[in-house]
Amino acid sequence: MFLKSLNIFYPPNKDIFSNSLLISFLGLLIIFFLLIFGRKFKLAVQLERFGLPIAVISGIIGISIGPFGVIHFLSKETIDVWSNFPTPLLSLVFATLMMGRPIPNINGLVKPIFNQFLLALSLGFGQFFVGGLIVKYFLPPSMDANPLMGCLIEVGFEGGHGAASIIGESFNKLGFQNGLDLGLAMATMGLLSSSILGSIFIFLGRTFGLSDNEEILEEKENLKGKKIEILADLRIFIINLGFSGLAISFGVLLLKYLRYISSSFGDFSKEIIFSLPVFPFILIGSLLIRYILEKTKNTEFISNILQREIGILSTDLLIFTAMASLDIAVVFDNWVLILVFTIFGLFWNLICIAYFAYFIFDDYWFEKSLIEFGNSTGVVASGLLLLRLADPKNISKTLPIFTSKQLFAQLILSGGLFTVLAPLMISKIGLDYWTEICALITFAILFIALIFNKVEMKNFQ
Repeated sequence: MFLKSLNIFYPPNKDIFSNSLLISFLGLLIIFFLLIFGRKFKLAVQLERFGLPIAVISGIIGISIGPFGVIHFLSKETIDVWSNFPTPLLSLVFATLMMGRPIPNINGLVKPIFNQFLLALSLGFGQFFVGGLIVKYFLPPSMDANPLMGCLIEVGFEGGHGAASIIGESFNKLGFQNGLDLGLAMATMGLLSSSILGSIFIFLGRTFGLSDNEEILEEKENLKGKKIEILADLRIFIINLGFSGLAISFGVLLLKYLRYISSSFGDFSKEIIFSLPVFPFILIGSLLIRYILEKTKNTEFISNILQREIGILSTDLLIFTAMASLDIAVVFDNWVLILVFTIFGLFWNLICIAYFAYFIFDDYWFEKSLIEFGNSTGVVASGLLLLRLADPKNISKTLPIFTSKQLFAQLILSGGLFTVLAPLMISKIGLDYWTEICALITFAILFIALIFNKVEMKNFQ
């Protein structure tokens, strides 16, 4: 109604695309090729150098031509199909995260990994703390705010669309009927914020010499003396895609096994296990497969370049489908609520990251901060995208630090244990106690980080 009141153009009767499933996948296939070949264009390369990836541009176009956009080009049925894609696409991102690179030797990286882990925890628990404060003190009484709204920042920003979809079921069971729509809207706002602000940060970083200024060059890899190209060697591509699928299958089976034996743990534990997303278990599967291949000296079956490209393409498609499937009607109906949560969530992320960048990180603070900003605002795929733009050659060695940290942090937040536990705890102990607990944990982590690094500095001196 809001858009129609602005006299925005709509075609008279039907959408240009029919409502068939075939058309939905045909449209996605077109976007698939645009994302692959679009990065080859000089204009796209220049835009990426300024920190504006083609996936974000495509996502904005997707919003504008969707059923709630400026031009009513895509049907709602098409968008509904695409809205189911973020979870499998994010699964592919996690499957390739550890598979496509050697298991890092953590000798000399214990301190950076620990600091990155503390930053991730302080961001996640801080989002619960800030969310609780907003519901208690900043939302007008006329909104009749549900206490479970205190979870929305962490679920949307850290967890993303996959976690929002799963936690949305818990919201429904606990009487928060709009929780799913609001969680998905927050996840999309997080992606938008991460992409836009991340682009600005990358531009400033290159302007002031804080990040790598070299162009992203296409790498080539030799396997048994043979040049690998995805289209030229379909067999290698299928093998690598199969290994990614194997990691996903491992995660799915492990989660199903936990759910199968959950009846012996009690009702509360069973409820938590059934609410867990599959992503942490896929990450474990990715690490396990890589470990087995390295131990058996069979890593020649894995192409680091192809694994990276699968992850990049999945990231780009995830960002596009998540943005294109945004229900703008939900955003307009709850625009005050979403805007308040987005502003305060971003404010906390920036303050917390600035604290670590200034007081905690020793070197390459820009790259370490940037990837965590993307991860804590627009999920792990967004963080990887920003790091790829800021440090295409991995000069800072931030990627192995982040992936090692993610093995532990993903089990706790970003769709892990505490993300699942939050709505259940709020319903049992109340929002006040939950907010106080999260505040205590957050500031304890910030204090531990400061003390730990001061002790380390004294030992070094």
